[in-house]
Amino acid sequence: MKVIKRNGKEVYYDKSKIETAISKANAEVEPKQRASKAQIAKIIDYIESLNRKRILVEDIQDIIEQKLMEFKKFELAKTYIVYRYNRALVRKANTTDESILSLIRNENKELESENSNKDVCLASTQRDYMAGEVSKDITKRILLPEKITKAHEDGLIHFHDMDYFIQPIFNCCLVNIGDMLDNGTVMNGKMIESPKSFQVACTVTTQIIAAVASNQYGGQSVEVKHLGKYLRKSRDKFYKKILDKYEGKVDEKLIESMVNDRVKEELAAGVQTIQYQINTLMTTNGQAPFVTLFLNLEKDDPYIEENAMIIEEILKQRYQGIKNEKGVYITPAFPKLVYVLDEHNCLRGGKYDYLTKLAVKCSSKRMYPDYISAKKMRENYEGNVFSPMGCRSFLSPWKDENGNYKFEGRFNQGVVSLNLPRIALDAKQDEEKFWKLFDERLDLCYEALMCRHHSLLGTLSDTSPVHWQYGAIARLPKGEKIDKLLKNGYSTLSLGYIGIFETTKLIKGVSHTDPEGKKFALKVMKHMNQACAKWKKETGLGFALYGTPAESLCYRFARIDRDKYGIIKDVTDKGYYTNSYHVDVRQKIDAFQKFEFESEFQNISTGGAISYVEVPNMAHNLEAMEEVVKFIYDNIQYAEFNTKSDYCHVCGWDGEIIINDNLEWECPNCGNKDKNKMNVTRRTCGYLGEHFWNEGKTKEIASRVLHL
Repeated sequence: MKVIKRNGKEVYYDKSKIETAISKANAEVEPKQRASKAQIAKIIDYIESLNRKRILVEDIQDIIEQKLMEFKKFELAKTYIVYRYNRALVRKANTTDESILSLIRNENKELESENSNKDVCLASTQRDYMAGEVSKDITKRILLPEKITKAHEDGLIHFHDMDYFIQPIFNCCLVNIGDMLDNGTVMNGKMIESPKSFQVACTVTTQIIAAVASNQYGGQSVEVKHLGKYLRKSRDKFYKKILDKYEGKVDEKLIESMVNDRVKEELAAGVQTIQYQINTLMTTNGQAPFVTLFLNLEKDDPYIEENAMIIEEILKQRYQGIKNEKGVYITPAFPKLVYVLDEHNCLRGGKYDYLTKLAVKCSSKRMYPDYISAKKMRENYEGNVFSPMGCRSFLSPWKDENGNYKFEGRFNQGVVSLNLPRIALDAKQDEEKFWKLFDERLDLCYEALMCRHHSLLGTLSDTSPVHWQYGAIARLPKGEKIDKLLKNGYSTLSLGYIGIFETTKLIKGVSHTDPEGKKFALKVMKHMNQACAKWKKETGLGFALYGTPAESLCYRFARIDRDKYGIIKDVTDKGYYTNSYHVDVRQKIDAFQKFEFESEFQNISTGGAISYVEVPNMAHNLEAMEEVVKFIYDNIQYAEFNTKSDYCHVCGWDGEIIINDNLEWECPNCGNKDKNKMNVTRRTCGYLGEHFWNEGKTKEIASRVLHL
């Protein structure tokens, strides 16, 4: 049995520690109040009889207190409680030493695998992680109510981003890039005026992105459409300059050709600036800015032709990739790309279909862009089309004092996610009890989300001038509180969820793709959505239901529940839970059926949702991918492609990923060994026994290779 300590560290169960603790309490009371050896043995036997693979240290202590009371050792129980309290005070003094030292020694494997975009060996990254460890420690011990911390540790809920909670900063946002470019901004106390050319606009955009990323912890999204006017400014400038020099000397068509050549050069240079700046800049947290570019052609946009040129160049350069240190073109991690499908580019003879064909070709090699259906989005968001935030969450429609919809310049305050399968497990698969427990867990989530809201109240605009004073979010005066931007639905608070499939399987015995299961699953979704609506009505805050795209959380919840409840077919036997409402990957369902089915769940999960399909050998299946894209436009709001073939995200290799002599996955093309930057279709068999240490190898690799 593993015992989970308060700092999250796992240690093997040791009954002598229970004996020692009770003996110390025994020494403080009269002989008749002491627990006998037989009674101590009974307490230990009871704990061991639970047959738990994993147990919280607080649960053990609760059991000890309960049993002492049953033995009518009231004074001893009181003494033990005081002893426990005093030990808690000692722990409060400092609990971060070991986690920070293990980080510096590069021994913290959990942090190494937490974020593939951050190199844990870098000094700047270590500095950010050290601050994060301090934040998590203070958050758990002081800032959060004990029941919220305990619920998080026990896997009932997940309080996201504890490593940043101590600071008054928020999750993710839609940067109001149009306002910052048109009206200027300030960075490091220096005025940056509105650009006069496309190249400068691209440079300023990347500076803004870096500054924003350094003062929040989640992703940001930027709408590319605001750059169109600056490409026209460059064209007008080139035309005037060339006309002044050659008017009357050369043919007008030649002048136009010369202008077009200059515009294309500037366009390529500007887009290259964005791509390389984003990938070479490093924010204060030790990684490239987590940014999404939103590629949307609006039919009434006066700069639609310029924006079509910009989108085309972005897709071309992403398809080519960026050279790594070995000179090999690789797939950059950022910026993420989201491409909007609309009437004029949905592959039905529209004027801009050529862009969509290029987007699909780009997806086939570089995984991005993702796709949004403008048609479906307008149905869900009062006729609006707007970008998801960097974390794929969506804002709710909001109107300003003039009745105009506003999305850019808004943000998400934070996320708390709910472990749905755990509710079914704790309810012993009793549906009536499930709904009662469901409401109790939702109350926990509400309290946790309110902790996020209250932590931001009173924040001064001075904490991040680029956000609050100079346009990324607002233009507040110095010293003003941001409170009005936290209320009335301007910003959101996200309720995430994991495991609709497993929950349905536990309660109904069938998948949520089965008619009976689907009815239950939709009822669960609507219940969460109704809870968000209720909280919003009671508080005026922007609660929203968010289909959490957190792969690591799928594994965390499943691991905790497996340790507590053992191996349950189709639930804990996989080692992970299915993300949000997604169809279990083992079910036989084609891409079109999957998207059509999941679209009903997306329509409820309006605070954020994405669906995906896996396509083998994408580079050789462009026509099939185009058919899927057509289907996306008519049927589902937000979707992406994955691949079933081995794939290296570093160099684009789509052949077999090998296992080298050191028992590591390795790309034979570029030598990449980072498992977070490759897809490997050969999966482990699902062995859930004890992993072992192979001579000179890591526990993880040895077990993975043995059980292929």
